[in-house]
Amino acid sequence: MVNRTVWLGRILTVGAVLEIGVGVGLLVDPSTLAVLLLGSPLTGAGLVVARLAGGGLLALGIACWYARGTPTTPAGLGVSRAFLAYNLVAFAALALALPPLPGGLAALGGSVLHGILAAALLTALLGSGRAHAER
Repeated sequence: MVNRTVWLGRILTVGAVLEIGVGVGLLVDPSTLAVLLLGSPLTGAGLVVARLAGGGLLALGIACWYARGTPTTPAGLGVSRAFLAYNLVAFAALALALPPLPGGLAALGGSVLHGILAAALLTALLGSGRAHAER
């Protein structure tokens, strides 16, 4: 079995790569990303909100990248918990929006990916909490 610290570090690495990529995509061309994921372009205020979200995802990805080497320190656990919260929200938002969305397959894939990441993070975080309690 993989050590919980190693597992959490790997999850944070995957999260960093994914969130930096999506964050940059939202900053550069949010409407195209919205069409790919949701089947509908963005206009007006939606473009501004999407770019703000892109900045937030870029920041989360950077935090995950730097926390990946020391994931069980207090700061690393904080980043991991923040990444868990984001993945739970993204999973629920995409899952709840599925029936009316024209881009259903991409949204379903995104929802599943966020659900898997949330489950993996929760498992790793609960495991790392037990490991600290045993010391």
